Amino acid sequence: MSLSRPENSANFEIAPGLIDMHVHFREPGYEYKEDILSGSSAAAAGGFTTVCCMPNTLPAADNAELIRYISRKAEQSKIRVLPIGAVTVGQRGEKLTDFASLKRAGAVALSDDGMPVLDESVMRRALELAKEHDMLIISHCEDEAPMARRDIRLAAELDARIHIAHVSTAKTVDIIRRAKAKGVKVTAETCPHYFSLTQEEITKQGTMAQMNPPLREKKDVEAIIEGLCDGTIDAIATDHAPHSAKEKALPIGKAPNGIIGLETAFAVALTYLYHTGKLGIDDIIRLMSINPAAILGIKLSDLAADKIVFDPNEEWTVDPTRFESKSRNTPYAGAVLRGRVKQTIYRGKAVYPVTQ
Repeated sequence: MSLSRPENSANFEIAPGLIDMHVHFREPGYEYKEDILSGSSAAAAGGFTTVCCMPNTLPAADNAELIRYISRKAEQSKIRVLPIGAVTVGQRGEKLTDFASLKRAGAVALSDDGMPVLDESVMRRALELAKEHDMLIISHCEDEAPMARRDIRLAAELDARIHIAHVSTAKTVDIIRRAKAKGVKVTAETCPHYFSLTQEEITKQGTMAQMNPPLREKKDVEAIIEGLCDGTIDAIATDHAPHSAKEKALPIGKAPNGIIGLETAFAVALTYLYHTGKLGIDDIIRLMSINPAAILGIKLSDLAADKIVFDPNEEWTVDPTRFESKSRNTPYAGAVLRGRVKQTIYRGKAVYPVTQ
């Protein structure tokens, strides 16, 4: 590996490339918000060398042809982009997709993303088939704890794997903690905004802090941090959700949910977890690289040439106008964060910053 470390690098550290299990690159169908190439550039700028794209595109990634399309486009990107296939056709929660063909086409997991499978019998059959094909179902529990409780119960009954996305409440953390203690095959992720921001940001920033699940109370933030510290929550993902300025200018309730996060996630984790003494750098790397790889079944040997160089102490002010992403919808604009990626290496080649 050729690693040209920047000047004054005495305080820099090297770590494995970061892995994000949960991004929205909007292609096909919504390329005005983001596309695979712009999203991968944003990921590289944030230290991510592997990301997983959710299937809520237009049309939804519910068939092998769409999965192959995303994989082909990803061949041109700066980093490793892995598609996630839909659980049900059109993400409508009714008819299951062809899990076997999605896996053969390259789907790394299955999810209906933002559209929980409401019919329990459909979800039960989905978990049965996922177990049969050795695939992971990522459950989006948008109604706080009840859906998480149901999906974890089904996984326990079937001895199947389940992954709970973007955990945001104390109740859900407790449900997952109790399930793990009983040996249920459940893993979980949260996002940087759920351990750094509260619902008060909606009053301050309006739609720039509007997301789903929404920001919660201080007690929930504290519970998320506790879950990260004690191993209840296995991973940190961004739920990178780009939207145009025109869309986010709509009133609260009419504007689309979601914020971008690839270019701030690592710095937010360092600022709110490492520099507060909650977790060590090794713990954060485990949550943002090692654990996601294990959950997704990615061999670490395949990631050996993916690295980041970072300064854990550098302070910088978030300026969305300088982002690689097409979109600017972040609640961290103007925030001073501590810790910054200086170089991202993918397969032994520097992909950020790009030098001639």
